[in-house]
Amino acid sequence: MKLKESLYYAKILLFGEYGIIEDSKGLSIPFNKFNGVLKLSKDGGDFAVQSNKDIQLFYAYLKQLDQEANLGCHFDFERLQSDIENGLYFDSSIPQGFGVGSSGALVASLYDAYCTDKITIEANQKGDEILMLKQTFSKLESFFHGKSSGLDPLICYLNLPVLIHSKTHLDTVGLPSPNEHGKGAIFLMDSGLPGQTQNMVSIFLEKCKQDGFRHLIKNQFKKYNDECIEAFLKKDFKPLFHSLKQLSQLVYDNFSPMIPDNYKKLWKEGIDSNSYYLKLCGSGGGGYILGFTEDFEKAAEKLKNQQLQVIYKF
Repeated sequence: MKLKESLYYAKILLFGEYGIIEDSKGLSIPFNKFNGVLKLSKDGGDFAVQSNKDIQLFYAYLKQLDQEANLGCHFDFERLQSDIENGLYFDSSIPQGFGVGSSGALVASLYDAYCTDKITIEANQKGDEILMLKQTFSKLESFFHGKSSGLDPLICYLNLPVLIHSKTHLDTVGLPSPNEHGKGAIFLMDSGLPGQTQNMVSIFLEKCKQDGFRHLIKNQFKKYNDECIEAFLKKDFKPLFHSLKQLSQLVYDNFSPMIPDNYKKLWKEGIDSNSYYLKLCGSGGGGYILGFTEDFEKAAEKLKNQQLQVIYKF
């Protein structure tokens, strides 16, 4: 039995991974290849049983926040508890640990189904409402990540691209129309290894305690990242690829723990040959890796042993 016919899609943070923790810009888009939906069943198999247990733990966390008057919204706890007892689970095709928002989709679905004073979605969503949603989702998703920006569940809930100007300024945004016959592409490469978001974020926050690294993020990373977003939204591909190369090199040099070991050589080959540039998708350490190329055929030839999936052509 389904509770509601709402699908919650995965997301891809095209630009801004880690930088948004330090207030650089970010651009996140829905990714409809993967999705999830809440269901009720007492015989849904092992996956359903595990998902139900996860929701039980999340329920206890929500109750605790509520008792501390720190939830930021009101949940129908009675109905949620009843549904949990009746086998509530999140039936999802979104892979966990791949940087495409699996916990974000679960949080968005539960907020949508059980929050009694939720902010409803409109096409021309106001910036202050988006910010309120993000702040609420940040509290909710921190159960899964230790420190969540709230962005993943926000994208899943809105199902719209969101431009993050800063921690306190977000807008929905229109993306440039793709060119299905274009040579250039943004693609995903499957590392085959799930990442560990909480571990990776902890490593990043630890590195940020070093003045040199923090300075690098606040200056160089922010500069290249923000230039990429600006150029992409304008469909200005020459400066986009110039900044992408700098960004890819900076991540290669300074984010080594986040790049799976067996992908470091491919990462460097892309930069050296200028045939593609790789960047982290989410927190890294595994999962998907994002790729950008001006000639997808050429890039695919160099990456012929990899599983590639085009998500945008230009």
